[in-house]
This record gives sequence, structure tokens and C-alpha cells, in this order.
Amino acid sequence: MRNLTAIILFCLVLLPAPLLIQSDFWITWLTLALFYAYLGQAWNLLGGYGGQFSFGHALFFGTGAYCTAILQIHFGLNAWGGFVLAAIAAGLVGAGTGWLVFRYGLRGSYFALVTLAFAEVFRILANSFEFTGAGVGLLVPLQPGFAQMQFETKAGFFWLLLALVGACLLFTYWLQNARFGARLMAVRENEDAARALGVDPFDTKLRAITASGAIAGSAGAVYVQLFLYIDPNIAYGPAMSVEALLVPIIGGLGTIFGPVLGAFALHAIAEIGRLAFGDAPGLNLVLYGILLVLMVLFLPNGLFGLGKVSFGLGSLRRLFKGGAHA
Repeated sequence: MRNLTAIILFCLVLLPAPLLIQSDFWITWLTLALFYAYLGQAWNLLGGYGGQFSFGHALFFGTGAYCTAILQIHFGLNAWGGFVLAAIAAGLVGAGTGWLVFRYGLRGSYFALVTLAFAEVFRILANSFEFTGAGVGLLVPLQPGFAQMQFETKAGFFWLLLALVGACLLFTYWLQNARFGARLMAVRENEDAARALGVDPFDTKLRAITASGAIAGSAGAVYVQLFLYIDPNIAYGPAMSVEALLVPIIGGLGTIFGPVLGAFALHAIAEIGRLAFGDAPGLNLVLYGILLVLMVLFLPNGLFGLGKVSFGLGSLRRLFKGGAHA
């Protein structure tokens, strides 16, 4: 119940932000932070709760992005319809990938590398076909208005992403209290033990990667409306995959608010780095790499682990004080 209250408070606190903040820069910053929080929640479902670390979540993101862009440009489909179909298409790609990978028992680094390889295959394919714009990419026509999911100000995208993040937080809250969530976490901890208890690891992981892919695909659909452009390197390149996995790792794997906290922290660090060093090529990747190493060494439980670290230090102090008095 405490987590549910925190989700409601989070949404209520951020809801009036576009009305209170006059700076376009900060509204854009908050919008992008919410976008990557949403993408990170997709990864967290599979990697944080399921223990299946994907290095190629751009596979699902790019599929959703291209699906909605192609449907809008070549078939004149409404952006909201494209959003739904993008989620379905990415979910199907997730199901197909999961069926191929989990059927043969691939896990750990093998699973990570296979997802990375699939993303690269899709990037090459997107570079090859005319209907995807090949290497040039696709430019979505500007049609401002709610009906086309193209808002005249960033405030519209902010509220849309806040609603999507809020819905994902509620879904994660449900997951933690549902039987499927318990089965998924059991598979994460020990597949053999989970199987002995009657859990089907293949079915559980397949459902998780399908849902994760659908959420990442819907994030791709929103990205297309936000920037009105997509190309193979953006859609299926490593940058999106890196952002998707870093956000929950920094915030806290397998936690409700981990991706949100990680997204805000990651983009604050990126902005500080940009102000300090300018727009140096590849700077973000260097900063992200350093941050990832530091998190693995000192905060393996993410920023949410800071509370546990503080509690542990306090316990040690009390223990030493008690020993000194004795």
C-alpha cells in the first residue's frame, strides 16, 4: 500500500510542472527523463524482475518506432493507432526472440549477446529496404494536434509520458503482488528450484520478454512523434540499448521506482558533463561507462541501495560503540 501511495504522490507532484515551470529547457529535460524512465521500466521488467539481461532492447524500441512511422507515412494511419500496433509488433518480436532463445536454454551472457546480435540484424535490414528509408531514415510529417499525438508544446508530451510512466509504475506494483511476479522472481533466483516448485521457466520468461518488448515498442512510437524522425542507427543502434539497461541498473534493479530514479540521475549527470566539457563526441558514453563501473563496485543495488548502505553503517557504528562501552 505504501508503494501505491508513493506512485500516486509522484504523479500528483509532477502533474502541474509545465504550468509552474516557464523554462522550455527544463520542461524538455523532464520530458526526456520521463521518456527514458519509461524505456528503462521495459528493460527492468525483463532484466530486473526476470534476471534476463538484454543488451539489445533497441530491437523492440526500433521495431515500434519503425512500425508507427511506416504506418503513418505509407498508409496514413492515425498516430494513436500506430502506437497500439507498434506495441503489438514489438511484443511479437519479443515473443519470437524469446521463443528462439529460451527454447534452447540460453541465459546469462549468451542471452545478452544474442539480443545484441538480433538488434544488429534488424539495423542492417532497416538500412537495406526502401520502405524503411534505408540509411536516410524516415521523416514523419508535422501535423500538430492531439489526434496525431503531435503536441504544439513539450507540455503535451510531458503529460503523455507522465501518464505512461504512471501506468507502468502501477503495472510494476501489480507485478510485485501477483503470482506471475512471484514466478518471474523465482526464475530469476534459481530456474532449477523454480521448476521443482512447478514453475515453467520457459513460459514465464516468454511472457516477460513479450510484455517488455511491447512497452519498449510503445516507447519507440512516442519517440517518433516527439522527434518526427527515425533512422536505423537511432532505432536499432547501441545507444538506446545502453540507456535502457543503465537506467534501472543505476536506480535499482527489480524495484518499482528504480528506473525513474535512474533516469533522472543519469540525465542530470549527462547534463552536468555537457556543461563542464561541452558537446564532445562520445562524452555521454564515457560518462555512462564510468558510472556503470562505479555502480557495480560500490552500489550494486543501485541508488535505492543507499538506504541499505546507510542503515548498515549505522548498525556498525552502534555495534562498535556497544563494544567500546563493554
